[in-house]
Amino acid sequence: MILPGLAAAHGPTRQKASETVTIDAAPDKVWAVIQNFGDMSWHPRIAIADASKGNEKGSVRTLGFTSGGMMEEELSKYDAAKMSYSTFIGHVDTDLLPATNYSSTIAVKPANGGAKSEVTWRAAFYRGYPNNDPPAELNDEAAVNGVTAFITEGLENLKKKVESGS
Repeated sequence: MILPGLAAAHGPTRQKASETVTIDAAPDKVWAVIQNFGDMSWHPRIAIADASKGNEKGSVRTLGFTSGGMMEEELSKYDAAKMSYSTFIGHVDTDLLPATNYSSTIAVKPANGGAKSEVTWRAAFYRGYPNNDPPAELNDEAAVNGVTAFITEGLENLKKKVESGS
């Protein structure tokens, strides 16, 4: 016997977003743009970024958003040889990103025999409102849509920047 309403009584479930873009440039050229944890100028929503300890694990970068507002993101893993790094945002400003407990990995891999690059950005997170009955702007769907948009905008701008040589 299942009690009505009991299934919905648990907390939020971890959500995921993943996007990949192919860039018409060699992986080392793409990696050169994103490798510096303290520089996120390739993302259109980020006005300023600064990392306390550069690319060292545990480094914290302060992100200033073009819309106003700040967040801190910690570098949890950095692997230059594999052209990837992972980050964590413990306290997310839900006005900027409708999610909590956000972690992500961005990686550059060769494509088309190394003449092109494939950049994948994966994120895992919880919705912006951790309790039951979240408002629409902080529910699971809003979190997935918001994080996916953030990732997509970043990857599309990275592609544009690298391919235009700027």
